[in-house]
Amino acid sequence: MSHALLIDTGAVADPSAMPLADTVRSLLTQAGVAALPLLVVHTHGHLDHRAGDPQFANQSGVEVVGTSLEDVRRHFHFSDWPDGVAQIELGDRTVDVIPTPGHYPSEVSYYDRATGLFFSGDFFLPGRLLIADASADLASARRVAQFVAQRPVSYVLGGHVELDRAGHIFLGEHYHPDERPLQLSKQDLMGLPAIVASFNGFYSQRGVYLMESQNRVLMALGALVVALLVAAGFGLRAPLRRRRRHRAA
Repeated sequence: MSHALLIDTGAVADPSAMPLADTVRSLLTQAGVAALPLLVVHTHGHLDHRAGDPQFANQSGVEVVGTSLEDVRRHFHFSDWPDGVAQIELGDRTVDVIPTPGHYPSEVSYYDRATGLFFSGDFFLPGRLLIADASADLASARRVAQFVAQRPVSYVLGGHVELDRAGHIFLGEHYHPDERPLQLSKQDLMGLPAIVASFNGFYSQRGVYLMESQNRVLMALGALVVALLVAAGFGLRAPLRRRRRHRAA
């Protein structure tokens, strides 16, 4: 093995709150591979997946890969994004890098050949599937299903858990009592194309998966607020006119 690999750096960048870099270094030391160079990669560029990056800044032997589409294509040598599969070679271990845009333009998933673990970030997780580009997300789901069809998958590990054990979705809640296990199965991943294909482009649910176009939902909520304000304005006009007439009389 010639490198150590870290996927995503989590939501807390304050070393006093979550000393991620120190923890990773400690684990590498315990494993007897502290001298290995460390490669930090991400599933995508949302802040809750890269906020810990500054902890690794200016550390010797650490390379942090950027999250822009240009950075991802250049580092992994994708010549025909989002088609094709790239590899991270760790010496005696290979991790495949599969483009999975839809939630985020430069999102990728990772498949560890040694363990059969499939790291899907926010592209696929137990709970809400936030879909920014429905056609890209469906293409990614089909691409992934084809990729894993003839490969062993021990667990699919997403970036979050948003379900309890009864299948109820946590919406905007930080406290997750009776949270279900994170891992999904190969069968779940193989069924993803049918799930995404049922998405209405705005807000819909298929089984335990709640699919949402966050931008469209926010725009709809904004339009509703504007409409309510306009209606309230019109509602105030009549009382104001009566008051003016009363004063004039």
